[in-house]
Amino acid sequence: MKLQQNSYIWRIILLMLPGVMMLILFTLYPIIKMFIMSFFNWNIGLGQVSHFVGLKNYQDVFTDPVARRALVNTLYYAALTVPFQIAFGLFVALLIYGIHWLSVTFRLLYYLPVITSWVVVALLFRNIFSNRGLINYLLVNVLSIASEPVGWLSTRWPALTATAVLGVWKGIGWNMVIFLAALQAVPIEYYEASSCDGLGKIRQFFYITLPCIKGTVLFALVMLLIGAFNTFTPIQVITGGNPAHQTQVALTWMYFQTFSTTGKMGYSAAMSFIITIFITVIAVFLFRVLKTEEKE
Repeated sequence: MKLQQNSYIWRIILLMLPGVMMLILFTLYPIIKMFIMSFFNWNIGLGQVSHFVGLKNYQDVFTDPVARRALVNTLYYAALTVPFQIAFGLFVALLIYGIHWLSVTFRLLYYLPVITSWVVVALLFRNIFSNRGLINYLLVNVLSIASEPVGWLSTRWPALTATAVLGVWKGIGWNMVIFLAALQAVPIEYYEASSCDGLGKIRQFFYITLPCIKGTVLFALVMLLIGAFNTFTPIQVITGGNPAHQTQVALTWMYFQTFSTTGKMGYSAAMSFIITIFITVIAVFLFRVLKTEEKE
């Protein structure tokens, strides 16, 4: 009997071993390696010496005005994209949940932006918001609101806003799928009983739908916050951090510091861990808030 149990245990271990090795090799090792790099003036190449600098990289991040600007820009991008993605995604999910005719077609149409290439749609939006793009053509030639083209991508806040519009447009479909699954899990008896009590659709939404999908909303909020802090492609393609690093976000600034002529890999590693800690604190706070509300 013991031999048979030992045989089962070894089989389980052998089945888990490839996955565990992949986790260690491609997840845990890079994290540990990057943490070590953050304390060095790291140099890549055979024969290159990396000097230990202690907390200097972290000090450089906190005293770097461009890094602070990049963090503010990231927060601005998150403040625009996260709530609008949740709101529009939930709105579309409610619309599709309430219809049965061509619902699959509408799901596909709203989800198409999610599976499109970031590079392709970023190039498209860059042309739309360029000086001779569609937006300026409508403002100047069609609506006559502006006398000359607006430099959407040549100043900080308009460029970040244009990029955030792309982020919202591309993320609605993902939120729609998440919220649609949550809506389908709400017992239909709740709505039937509330209808008998005279509750309208709006009151049903606030008293039944939202409390039942609160966990899904929190999940979407945390995932979208992580995604907002990891935004890279739209900024890199649309503005490249220009003008004069005014539109840099966290990842684009780390990329610039790593692959520019300076090659500050230790600086980038330190900044990545600062961002990780920041996101972790926010996620833990949100989950604790939800846990407290559930207990109450």
